[in-house]
Amino acid sequence: MKKEIKTREDIVLLVNAFYERVKEDELLAPIFNDVAKINWTSHLPVMYDFWAMVLLGDTTYKGNPMTPHLALNKKFTLTQEHFNRWLDLFNKTIDAHFKGDKAEEARTRAVSIAGLMQHKIQSI
Repeated sequence: MKKEIKTREDIVLLVNAFYERVKEDELLAPIFNDVAKINWTSHLPVMYDFWAMVLLGDTTYKGNPMTPHLALNKKFTLTQEHFNRWLDLFNKTIDAHFKGDKAEEARTRAVSIAGLMQHKIQSI
């Protein structure tokens, strides 16, 4: 049953379900696993904090999401196709688990985040 995004536990579900899709995706998995060499144990809690900040107004996230993405783009060129796939997987995760205003806000924020990152990456 779909639920509304109201709590940190909901954010954890969103992030975990999303990254399970990413880890299995033929286009994105190699970037995360082989190029960026993501340590999932440390990365996922940072993502919980980030999305809790974005959607719930939580203040635990301390970082700049652009920094690692700019560094990654120096190793491997991130393209429109990569951002589109990221958004597609994010939206499919929302569709599978959530409904309501915060779910729609998550979609809108994801588009904004992807667009901003893509713009900054391309302008360097």
